[in-house]
Amino acid sequence: MRIAKVIAITLAVLIASGAGLYFTGYGGQLFFAGFMMYNEPSGEFNAADAVPAPDYSRQQNWASLPEMEDPADLVPAGIDVLAQGDHPIDTFFIHPTGYLTSGSWTSPMAVDSGTEENTQWMMANQASAYNGCCNVYAPRYREANIFAYFGSEAERSAVLGFAYEDVKRAFEYYLAYHNGGRPFILAGHSQGTHHALRLIAEVIDPGGLHERMVAAYLIGAVLIPVSPEWFAGLSHIKPCAAADDLHCVVHWDTMPEGTNPIERGAPSLCTNPLTWRVDEELAGEALNEGALAPTGEYIDTLGKAEDKATGQQFDALGTPEVGLTGAQCRDGSLFAERQTDSAYAAMGSALMDTYHGLDYSLFYMNIHNNARLRARTHLARGASALDAPRSSMTAVAGSE
Repeated sequence: MRIAKVIAITLAVLIASGAGLYFTGYGGQLFFAGFMMYNEPSGEFNAADAVPAPDYSRQQNWASLPEMEDPADLVPAGIDVLAQGDHPIDTFFIHPTGYLTSGSWTSPMAVDSGTEENTQWMMANQASAYNGCCNVYAPRYREANIFAYFGSEAERSAVLGFAYEDVKRAFEYYLAYHNGGRPFILAGHSQGTHHALRLIAEVIDPGGLHERMVAAYLIGAVLIPVSPEWFAGLSHIKPCAAADDLHCVVHWDTMPEGTNPIERGAPSLCTNPLTWRVDEELAGEALNEGALAPTGEYIDTLGKAEDKATGQQFDALGTPEVGLTGAQCRDGSLFAERQTDSAYAAMGSALMDTYHGLDYSLFYMNIHNNARLRARTHLARGASALDAPRSSMTAVAGSE
């Protein structure tokens, strides 16, 4: 089986909470083809079939806003942060894929759905890592169906390109009506990282926004490498080389020890989140400032099934576990110790031998603390921040 197809299957299962299919050889290809024919959305992608574009002046089209009470506001037990809205720096967070069923090629953005609960899961377990430094903004968008990753590169590009346009419009709305000239962090995971890569290349790097971008935490790209070629196309933004570097990018894909590095068509940046360096030195578990077991259930219903909500609420995070695992970059992948605790097992697939679902969880407090450090460094170096109080900001119209 071609490696691109192997990784495509891997990505699907990773996002689907680590349960799925991994095949090699001719028989595996036949099974994959049959699985796809039965489960993928019917027909070819047609943008005209999508639901209307989200209006980002309406609060309902945001998964997180400082003005809203949402799961990105959650804080690990024992950690103190400023209230949302009180930070001098923002984070614009682009969530990964949560749409796994076969109804359409892009999410219909149904509020009462498993997809929406997955978005809330991402706010609680990923976006919340940035609320220690920043006011968190995260748009809902017509995300690409997980099955878009299984087809040809042209098919994938078409569906991802459609979803990206929502992300771009949300970012432009955020800049015009929310940001008020403050510095910002760009962050994402998986599909969110894929959109963030394009946002940097097309919007942030070419103009003055790169000076306000504190850093970009572009995590878990898997299929689409954060490659030297991509960086070569940028004028201002480079890989971060140290914990307090600014206007730069960090990225990693986590794998359990005992597996092989991810094979891709090009090299991909691997930043060790325990040292924030780009090297292959082993960082011991003493440098792990706290892993955080995921809270809630990621709904992994895949294929021809109802996109059904479970009614779960995300109202608390657990206590960080200091020193859970060390980490080491090797050949573009980040290797962590194998996890046997059930608190991590659901999002770390032993069958698939990948920890894509644990990219944030295993290093949660390192991300949280590093985002705080880079924010402080940016402000200390004289970066501009909004002087006016948050109450003077333009509010979201039509809140519902």
